[in-house]
Amino acid sequence: MDRKNLLVVFGTRPEVIKLAPVILEARKYPDKFNVIICNTEQQKELSNQTLAYFGLKADINLDCMRPNQSLAEVQVRILSALDGVYKNNKIDATIVQGDTMTVLCGALTSFYNKIPVCHVEAGLRSYDIYEPFPEEVMRQMASRVTALNFAPTEKNRQALLLENISDKTIHVVGNTVIDALFCLSQETIEDAGKYFEDNGVKIDDKLVLITAHRRENHGERIDRILDAIEHLAAKYANHTFVIPVHPNPNVKDKIHFRLEKYTNIKLFKPLDYPNLVYLMKNAKLILTDSGGIQEEAPSFGCPTLVMRYETERQEGIDAGVSKLVGADYEKIISESEAILDNTKAETRLKAQNPYGDGTAAKKIIDIIANEI
Repeated sequence: MDRKNLLVVFGTRPEVIKLAPVILEARKYPDKFNVIICNTEQQKELSNQTLAYFGLKADINLDCMRPNQSLAEVQVRILSALDGVYKNNKIDATIVQGDTMTVLCGALTSFYNKIPVCHVEAGLRSYDIYEPFPEEVMRQMASRVTALNFAPTEKNRQALLLENISDKTIHVVGNTVIDALFCLSQETIEDAGKYFEDNGVKIDDKLVLITAHRRENHGERIDRILDAIEHLAAKYANHTFVIPVHPNPNVKDKIHFRLEKYTNIKLFKPLDYPNLVYLMKNAKLILTDSGGIQEEAPSFGCPTLVMRYETERQEGIDAGVSKLVGADYEKIISESEAILDNTKAETRLKAQNPYGDGTAAKKIIDIIANEI
């Protein structure tokens, strides 16, 4: 069997986290695969920082981001840069993950070159093209040109079938984000604990983790979210609220202006992957509009309130491990108080993680080996 050149394309930290297990698995078989890692650097610092944690380094860096680019400008820049990658390299298959601009551009450029696309985390749907925006449309468009759809759950498979995607191309494998969690060594966990200790964060059973960055939550929505956080921080003064602040100025400036005066609110720059996992593992409550955290938090039994009005990760809602609260001030407060008024031990979740068991990467590479 000829050795296959697999081009793995990503640009953001979540993509790195979820594709690293796939890269590491493929590299176990150097006689079968040559893995070429391409980083569009859609999130330059965050993606490269996270790659280093997994002991990986990009073979190709595209440096596609510029300040204040429109979505159309980002798309043009990534498409153009990727076109050069395909002209200068022999590629047998392209692997993309999720729903970012990098995913759409990677899938399109691969399709234009008649190279099969392998889409990790295929089939997630909210069925609202503006929630999340623009990701819902990007993942739907990517599905139209994908040769192998790696769906995390049966619900995702059914969504693809409803869109007339051939069942032969769909494989339910679980979510690779769970595989990534198992990559953490005990030493890494201990280092993360020391990081927070050195930065004055008390890690106990009264820790609340908050992340808010999604584009659809900019404007009035982030104001309502911050109103709710201020209320909770004042009422639960004996709790510590840790917020890794996204670098987007639409979020960053407001968060610092509104929250840095509270002594029990700790604002951090974006955290590297092990430190974020450490917080999820120890949190009493998580408030988030992130997609990845919805998948990871159930592994630690942590109640999660999703500050979105729609989620493509309905499995967590159905399993009772997360709740939708949107940017609704009253709902955020009432659902948070229901957790914070009780002890951490009383509010731990017992349900299994509906998103996988940590074997997704092996399944994906086995399927690619057999079908590409």
